[in-house]
Amino acid sequence: MITSIQGLLVSASPLSAVVELNGLGYEVHIPVTTAERLPNPGVVVKLHTLVIYREDAQTLYGFATIEDRDFFRLLIENVTGVGPKMALSILSKLSLASLESAIASGDIALLAKCPGIGKKTAERLVIELRGKVGSGSGHATGVLSAGEGKSPGTPTAPGPHLRTADAVKALVALGYKAADADEAVRRAALALGPKANTEELIKRALA
Repeated sequence: MITSIQGLLVSASPLSAVVELNGLGYEVHIPVTTAERLPNPGVVVKLHTLVIYREDAQTLYGFATIEDRDFFRLLIENVTGVGPKMALSILSKLSLASLESAIASGDIALLAKCPGIGKKTAERLVIELRGKVGSGSGHATGVLSAGEGKSPGTPTAPGPHLRTADAVKALVALGYKAADADEAVRRAALALGPKANTEELIKRALA
C-alpha cells in the first residue's frame, strides 16, 4: 500500500496535484483544505496517501496530515453512502478540527452544509463516527514542504486541532456562520504559523 508520496510538485488545482517522483508524474486527488497548504510548483512536497482500487481504476488520494488521511478512510469505510468523492467534498468544506467537533457535538446543521451532504447523511456521520473521533485530541499537523526550511511565500500548516476548534467556536459565538468561521481560522492559521495561540488566530481572522 502506498502510504505517502514525496516529490516535486509539478502543478496543483483545488482538488488535485501532480507530484513527480523518479521521472513519473503522479496525479493525486486532494481536498481543498490540503490544496490551501501546498507551496508553489517547483518545491518538493510530501502527501500522506490512500489508494482506492476499483475494477476499472486505481485512484491516489493525498492529504496534508496523517489525521486527514485517516479521517478520509473512516468516512469511506464506516459511513453508509459515503464514497471517496463525497468524503473529499466533506474534507474540502471544513477543517478536520471542525468536522470532529461537529460530529462529537452532534451538529447536524453544520455537517449538512458540506456539498452533497443532506440531513440524513449528516445524521449517519454523527451516529457512525461519534465514538471514533474526538476534537482537540492533540493530533499532530503536517507541513507539506519536504524541506527543513520554509521557502519564501510557502504557507505554513495550521496549528493544533484544539486551538483551531476553539477559535472557530469563538467566531461562531460572535455571529459568524460556522463554515465561514472555519475558513477564516484556516486562513489565519496559514498566515500565522503553527505556534499561534487561540487569541492570535481569532484576532487575525477578524482583521
